[in-house]
Amino acid sequence: MTAPQTVTLWTAERANRALPLVRRIADDLVRTYDQWRRLVAEFELVSVGITSAATAEAERLQREVQRAATDIEEFVKELTELGVECKSLESGLFDFPSERDGRIVYLCWLHGERTVGHWHEVDGGFAGRQPIE
Repeated sequence: MTAPQTVTLWTAERANRALPLVRRIADDLVRTYDQWRRLVAEFELVSVGITSAATAEAERLQREVQRAATDIEEFVKELTELGVECKSLESGLFDFPSERDGRIVYLCWLHGERTVGHWHEVDGGFAGRQPIE
């Protein structure tokens, strides 16, 4: 039986102070995810070939895809250990659990934004983003 996991609750001030570290991890994560997508596309194209050269290239690409996937998992783990949730690799969307008016909400940061300046309800998602007052 495992102990219940405690959730780190963030304030906007604390999230913005942590943003330089989160940004570095997110930069690596987004870059590696883009690389992984390109490698998967290359692998799919090469793996339909039936030549021994194509097979060797497919095996090389498969190893690179796996290495990138492992790196992605490590970056997500780093963020999770900080208490930050990766919501979308495609858009680079990250949430910081927080509290607002006695309920849990998310402070929301989109990769490339200068600050953590928005929040949304837990079930509201990106479409429900509102500026932090």
